[in-house]
Amino acid sequence: MRNRLNRWVLSASTAAILCSLLAMSSTARSQGRGSNEAPSEPTPRLADGTPNLGRIAGEPGVWDVPYITNMADRIVNVGGVPHQREPGAGRGRGGAPGAARGGGGGGRGGARSEPHVPFMPWSAAVYDYNSRNESKYDPEGYCLPPGGPRMMATPYPMEIIQLPQQKRIFMIFEGATHIWREISMDGRPHPQGDALNPTYLGHSVGRWEGDTLVVDTVGFNEGTWIDYFGHPHTDMLHVVERFTRPNKNTLHFEATIDDPGAYTKPFTVAWDIPWDPKDELKEYICQENNQFLLRLTDDFGEPIFGRRR
Repeated sequence: MRNRLNRWVLSASTAAILCSLLAMSSTARSQGRGSNEAPSEPTPRLADGTPNLGRIAGEPGVWDVPYITNMADRIVNVGGVPHQREPGAGRGRGGAPGAARGGGGGGRGGARSEPHVPFMPWSAAVYDYNSRNESKYDPEGYCLPPGGPRMMATPYPMEIIQLPQQKRIFMIFEGATHIWREISMDGRPHPQGDALNPTYLGHSVGRWEGDTLVVDTVGFNEGTWIDYFGHPHTDMLHVVERFTRPNKNTLHFEATIDDPGAYTKPFTVAWDIPWDPKDELKEYICQENNQFLLRLTDDFGEPIFGRRR
């Protein structure tokens, strides 16, 4: 199915529909494996004893990233205080299939429906606007990178490649414009001042805390949303991710989102990502000949991507 997407022209609405279909397809695959599936094998490890977060030599496999449309449904901590998820949260947008993989969303009630999210007045207003127009201006729907931590909530497979000798880790994503991110593991600090050039994915440095990979990222530009529902952020965004592989078939992901420009407190989201032992990354080109972008206009009739007259 993904191979047929290469030459499609995507609008924001089309992209959302395709993501939902892919999530449903993946759910069907996981359910098709049945409840009699053998217990998961232990966490694989590299030669130095470090947890192997990717493939075992000679085997295929990818991480089956879930479709989580609303990060508010995945918040487990706000300002250092544990948050209890509401009953039914994370059922998938509109109750659609995909719940088994954690696709959360529910209705579009705006900031008032999410009192646990520590909005500032302006970020609440922007979120309300994105809710009212059903995410019409979602940057990822226009084939732009999703940024972080949304990369871990866009329903396309991903791989993690560890290079211990080079002290680097790569994460490769099939979808979301077929992007990759590099995590430096050599102890370097983040660039400071003008040397920190804001980008879609930011500047990531990592370290091991026992069996947990901790990734610290700053330097995000403001061209992305935190999620499909449209929680905004500023270039002050600071994300700390924690990756653990408790067994071969599970990757546990947590991300603390700290943006003092948009939220009054940091908050943490979390979910599990299942391992698909049979799949491999396919080519997916979202941007190819996307002439539709040149015809898009904003609420004032001005072009979003084309040249202004």
